Amino acid sequence: MKKVVHAACPHDCPDACGVLITVEEGRATKIQGDPSHPVTRGFLCAKVAKYLDRVYSPERVLYPMRRVRPKGPLGRSDGPSSGLRSVAPPGRPGPAVPTRPEAAQAFQRITWEEALEEITSRFESIVAEFGGEAILPYSYGGTIGVLNGASMDRRFFHRLGASQLARTICSMAGEEGLKSVIGIKMGTEPEQFRHSRYIIAWGANIHGNNVHLWPFIEEARRAGAKLVVIDPYRTRTAKCADWYLPINPGTDAALALGMMYVIINDGLHDSDYVARYTIGFEQLRQKVQEYPPEKVAQWTGITSADIVKLAREYATARPAVIRLNYGVQRSEGGGMSTRTIAMLPCITGSWKEVGGGLQLSTSGAYGLKREALEGTELMLTSLGRPARVVNMVELGKALNSLDEPPIKALFVYNSNPAAVCPNHNEVIRGLQRPDLFTVVHEQFFTDTTDYADIVLPATTFFEQKDLQAAYGHYYLQVSNAAIEALGECRSNVEVFRSLAQNMGFTEECFQQTVDEMIDVALGADNPWLHGISRHRLEREGHVRLNFEGAEFAEQPAAAEPTQAGGDKAFLPFAQGKFQTASGKAELYSEALKSQGLDPVASFTPPGESRNSDQAKAFPLELLARKADNFLNSTFSNIPSVREMEQIGLLEMNAADATPRGIADGDTVRVFNARGEILLRARVNGAVQAGVVSGQLNWAKLTPGTRNINVLTSEKLTDMGNSATFYSVLVEVESFKSSC
Repeated sequence: MKKVVHAACPHDCPDACGVLITVEEGRATKIQGDPSHPVTRGFLCAKVAKYLDRVYSPERVLYPMRRVRPKGPLGRSDGPSSGLRSVAPPGRPGPAVPTRPEAAQAFQRITWEEALEEITSRFESIVAEFGGEAILPYSYGGTIGVLNGASMDRRFFHRLGASQLARTICSMAGEEGLKSVIGIKMGTEPEQFRHSRYIIAWGANIHGNNVHLWPFIEEARRAGAKLVVIDPYRTRTAKCADWYLPINPGTDAALALGMMYVIINDGLHDSDYVARYTIGFEQLRQKVQEYPPEKVAQWTGITSADIVKLAREYATARPAVIRLNYGVQRSEGGGMSTRTIAMLPCITGSWKEVGGGLQLSTSGAYGLKREALEGTELMLTSLGRPARVVNMVELGKALNSLDEPPIKALFVYNSNPAAVCPNHNEVIRGLQRPDLFTVVHEQFFTDTTDYADIVLPATTFFEQKDLQAAYGHYYLQVSNAAIEALGECRSNVEVFRSLAQNMGFTEECFQQTVDEMIDVALGADNPWLHGISRHRLEREGHVRLNFEGAEFAEQPAAAEPTQAGGDKAFLPFAQGKFQTASGKAELYSEALKSQGLDPVASFTPPGESRNSDQAKAFPLELLARKADNFLNSTFSNIPSVREMEQIGLLEMNAADATPRGIADGDTVRVFNARGEILLRARVNGAVQAGVVSGQLNWAKLTPGTRNINVLTSEKLTDMGNSATFYSVLVEVESFKSSC
């Protein structure tokens, strides 16, 4: 009656851990990391280690629900920005977070048949009157499992003729910046970090959101490696660093250009690698002359001496690696910041060394047959053309727009936009529209379900089968269902298959089983997938991509240590073979020039920065950070996880707090032209002067039922049209003095 089931964590994290779930008499009783997985290595992060609390939470949504009370959190009668003065001072929450009882009162239980019929009827009516593009799907990384992240759902909305969603909120600027140099989302294997001798964590809080890389870094440090952390916030990782360099938000491109000024002018670049495998080096040589360390220091807040030291150490320590993360690209120039940092291993030639190079994402290597999973061609069945595209960052604008056709229905899954979207007040104003029909497929009563007309119960990864890739390593996995679905919960695949049947869609793709869809995904013409089948994945649990014989063959390195399992280290760009149009690392890009961007690289201070005109009214730069123990807004409501965080804080430097009469523990009003929020001051030096930091949390669990995103804007990045969560200006005042 006892069994152990292999699964894979599908949450939005690069580690994509192999998981072992113990099941006794149909109930999961234990979760642990797979000790045989070369990256997971038998342990889990603190939040997923408590996953049984999530699966069996009494607050789970277990049945379809229909709204019977007005939209919005119960007990809230004020608008998004009013009534702030009456809010009690925030404090550390107790262990219990009673979100479900209050939220559930707004709904009544209905059957799946009733829910599907109501959704179908409303969709058919909207399509008849306004066209399919009046319906908007909204999803992101609630699960990044291949099937439940993007398969049957995309088929359904493409066949319906719904608007397309540009899923750009988190990573697109960085992805575009990286690909502008190397052409593909690939990088250094995590296992190779143990061989590095100089490691830069650039905007990467490894302890908080990439913890399985840490043992490899510690192994390297025991062998003499140096860890340098570059971050505007003193993260857990920064506290462990050999050298911490606080940087002003949004100035990373300037620092990278300043480093290249030193490396090139001191002759520390790899001239042979540059000549063989890059284009545009002479243009780069000329460009970096505009960024001497003395000038860069004024933007970044890092002294010119430290810039010179960093550049020389990085260029001369062999091998050197950069762990770059997506925090870097959440500023207005985020794409260019990523691009300039990605140039560094190209000019030093560190791509050719085991333990060298750079990692932002490895997801481009998997090459699954996603076009067949998503059925983009189905749009031609209903529209005869591609549907319009709505950027998910601009949800508030889209819901309140006069564009034709207007958004009349919103279907949310794998996301919590009422918490995670920028310009929170505008998003809530749109969600409150009485004429907007909103369906939310969820595990809990979130901020977004407070505005739903229909709530559908969703499975966790314990209750569904999926295929799992990764963006922090090169192992593919099948995640098996460990237990039967609780209550009447259904997976994304099941929900959209049922809706397709209700809508009368007869295409064969809507009949495919989960196993058949996994087979489809693995059937891509990608040599790195050769020999990897569903049956093999089910048998072995995890399989490394098959780099043998691929275009980027594994490079044998004499006298170099091998990877776990005896595989040689994978060096994708040791002999060039970049996936750009030229086949080389593009230090000069005609594609960027055609977009009106600098074809080499450049730095422009963000529009909302301490040197801008707006800084006269709002002089402090805000980092709207994610909590270390949550994943975006996921896990925010789980008591055992929540108690690991201190919620409702605004972290400040004493240089900013003291002149404003603010002491540690005081309630403060944080505000700009977009909104305001009450938080508790933590004067602790985690940020430098001129910068403040607040964490993302559910709005309903924050005083005033609003979160840090009341302060952020819908302004988009220079590349990829991502969100600019870290280009935000605010002012802070004592709550007592503002009364």
